[in-house]
Amino acid sequence: MDQGMLPPGQRLAKGWPVSHYGPVPRFRPERWSLQVFGATESGEKHSWAFDDLADMPRVTVVADLHCATGTSTLGHEFFGVPATALLDLAPPAVDVSHVMAWAEYGYSANLRLSDFTADSTVLATHHNGEPLTAEHGFPLRLVVPHLFGYKGPKWLRGIEYMTQDRRGFWEERGYHNIADPWTGQRHSYQEDDGP
Repeated sequence: MDQGMLPPGQRLAKGWPVSHYGPVPRFRPERWSLQVFGATESGEKHSWAFDDLADMPRVTVVADLHCATGTSTLGHEFFGVPATALLDLAPPAVDVSHVMAWAEYGYSANLRLSDFTADSTVLATHHNGEPLTAEHGFPLRLVVPHLFGYKGPKWLRGIEYMTQDRRGFWEERGYHNIADPWTGQRHSYQEDDGP
């Protein structure tokens, strides 16, 4: 693995380190659902049970992951639902510009709509041909490989369509609102105060 492929300030980590805030939730399939709500085109909330995911479009994405703490891991293969499929199944209102990804325990991460709809953004169910482990986000993990990892919550439960930006969990605690690893956007004090 070529260290030259790493964003500035990143170092290669061994394996796939587990990193998250709080406990690992217990999966209860009878209670689990994925919801899309907020500024939907119809004004309605959309909801799917775990078994419904198998009927959604699926893709495989090979991607590197970058943590804002400075580690990167390369060559992950994720399989799951392309984020763009959610927009087809639950269209957003025309003025939606951002989404909030909601996970277990109220964890949230805000994204520009353009980051959510990137070709590499996937709602992953599998990693390297196997179902995700609980520690790595089973049953569903949002993977946004072109941004730092805190923008891709494990244990995903909902996508909120928003017509203006609002900071998520780590963004409220001093992490960068955009989180581009290639420009080193780790902390909120690095944010541009321009228009």
